[in-house]
Amino acid sequence: MSILIPNSLARRSFLSKSGLILSGTGVALLSGHDALAKSKSDSANDVDILNVALGLEHEGINAYTLGAKSGLLQKPVLDIAVRFQTDHKEHRDALAATIRKLGGKPVEEKSLAEYAKALKADTLKSQADVLELAVRLELGATNAYLGVIPSLKDVQLAKVAARLAADETLHWTILNNALGKPLPAGGMPFGA
Repeated sequence: MSILIPNSLARRSFLSKSGLILSGTGVALLSGHDALAKSKSDSANDVDILNVALGLEHEGINAYTLGAKSGLLQKPVLDIAVRFQTDHKEHRDALAATIRKLGGKPVEEKSLAEYAKALKADTLKSQADVLELAVRLELGATNAYLGVIPSLKDVQLAKVAARLAADETLHWTILNNALGKPLPAGGMPFGA
């Protein structure tokens, strides 16, 4: 089943709201608990939700490709962007493998041109523009992953989802700092 959700914000919103119905199956498989995953149900819902997450990872990978190819990123920012892209590729591979284990078909990656259009890459005119795009995407991914944690009853499964959210939060924090922006106010700025 293919899920077509038109824009990044809608996909992130869908993933966050879908966390309320997410069983632990997908996260169990992501964490290497195949036996635990077999005892869970609702794999179709998990596949749909994991495919939305996979779509976000595809988008992040391609956003970093667009940034790197733009010629706008200077060292060491370019090196950081490539590192973060590698993290997103690891997330992508883990999600795709889990979807396959659940009997689903991983959502296909779009062409770079499609991502460029959707992300309005033609409006990127400076390193700051590229970083602003990355910050926005990383924050959305952080909040999406945090959105699924409350639905998990097993502490170990919640830990895996939290680790993915932590990666995205780390990316957001470093990129936000590179833009010279202050830390967010308050003690719990993410996941709201």
